[in-house]
Amino acid sequence: MSSALNTPRYTAVGDCGVLVEFAAEVSDIANDAVIALDHVIRSAQLTGVTELVPAFVNLLVVFDPLVTDHQLIEAELRSVMHLSHVAAEGRHHIVPVCYEEQFAPDLAVVAAASGLSVEAVIDAHLGGEFRVAMYGFAPGYAYMSGTPGVIHVPRKPAPVRGVAADSVIIAGPQCLITTIEMPTGWSVIGRSATQVLRPAEADPFLFDVGDRVSFSRVDLASFARLVGQQ
Repeated sequence: MSSALNTPRYTAVGDCGVLVEFAAEVSDIANDAVIALDHVIRSAQLTGVTELVPAFVNLLVVFDPLVTDHQLIEAELRSVMHLSHVAAEGRHHIVPVCYEEQFAPDLAVVAAASGLSVEAVIDAHLGGEFRVAMYGFAPGYAYMSGTPGVIHVPRKPAPVRGVAADSVIIAGPQCLITTIEMPTGWSVIGRSATQVLRPAEADPFLFDVGDRVSFSRVDLASFARLVGQQ
């Protein structure tokens, strides 16, 4: 991943959006800039802004075209850019994970590919410093950076169907907790006892972009008890 951070580039998107891009390649420094600008805009309450969509290297600013326009929004974004040099500190979540074989069909495969034992893969994952970089692909899918390099594995050549909700999956430097049953080409290494997507809540996503996540290991009995409590 590149560590280069470009001068922000502003691009009109349709009749009601401006895309602010900080880099051409994914990097933590670019995502820091995206998250920092996201927080600054929310605090500044810029006129006409209706939605913010942060991604790995860019931020989509959606506005009401009856209230403002591309030029005015870009000018306001430039005026607050100097305030977004430091990413706001997010919340810290500790997510219990069960790594038992019935929940981790790809754990042994990741171990073989990494040249590690299964226990060493689990230890590496538990030692990762994860941060929510963006949401995408499906409801509540929080893409997290921070998977330790020793367990980086590529996506599978073809997706596997029927991967259960709350599965902990990894691919390259990213980690994710699934929220619905669906196909994935990522490696399934455990099952989370914490639901990220909570449709009945006023705020249905447990994580905010910029939040930090740590994983803790639980056995089958503890996993069943925690799931039952939900």
